[in-house]
Amino acid sequence: MMKDPTARIATVERRGDYRLFSIETPEVAGRARPGQFLMIKVSSQPDPLLRRPFSIHARENGRLEIFFQVTGRGTEILAGKEAGNTLDIIGPLGKGFSLDERLKGMRALCVGGGRGIAPIYFLAKELREIGALPVVLYGGRTAADIPLRAKFEEAGLPVLCSTDDGSYGFKGFVTGLAAREITSHLPAFLFACGPDAMMKAAARLAESAGIPAEFSLESLMGCGIGACWGCVKRIRREGQEGWVKICEEGPVFPLSEIVWPEED
Repeated sequence: MMKDPTARIATVERRGDYRLFSIETPEVAGRARPGQFLMIKVSSQPDPLLRRPFSIHARENGRLEIFFQVTGRGTEILAGKEAGNTLDIIGPLGKGFSLDERLKGMRALCVGGGRGIAPIYFLAKELREIGALPVVLYGGRTAADIPLRAKFEEAGLPVLCSTDDGSYGFKGFVTGLAAREITSHLPAFLFACGPDAMMKAAARLAESAGIPAEFSLESLMGCGIGACWGCVKRIRREGQEGWVKICEEGPVFPLSEIVWPEED
């Protein structure tokens, strides 16, 4: 973990309600792994006080990318930044996805729902580097909610898209697309990030098919470094369930450890 109070925004891409920032921060970038995140101070003013967490979307030539949707005050402030502005960041934080050499030559499904696609690009590229065969499943409510599909294609990463309304690709939830892919081409591993309901459904698919899987859990984070206990989730280890801090012990956990919340 490092602090870089003068990380410079190199480029800003605006895609509807979504933003893609490239940030110059060589030392932090050199330590980054897929599934880790940054805590970013979005304003130089005391309000909002808390930093905001952002998954690391990509790494290249001393730069890190973040991809986010404008959903509240913090992201709205950040979305107003321009190239050349500086950011105060802390990172890389957390434990990321496993890059197991045993996946070499094997198919791995990388499932991203909505803005949960953010860490999947970095993951898929690194999986390819170790010789795995990543297939990205990218889901959104409408075609406007899958703005990164061309980026995956340009990187040579196989990507299949779904939209809830059928405006692009498979019509239905991304987990429906995942079910189809698992049935037609059984993968060796499944990775996922997105809303809890989506990941819980993906977990059921993986369990039914006997596929090992990892999930990047989402939670509100106050500090990002394990001090505030604001981001706990229930995790099962050695037969015992307990609350653990997502920022410190995650955000990525194996399927076997996650205790999914019961249906309302």
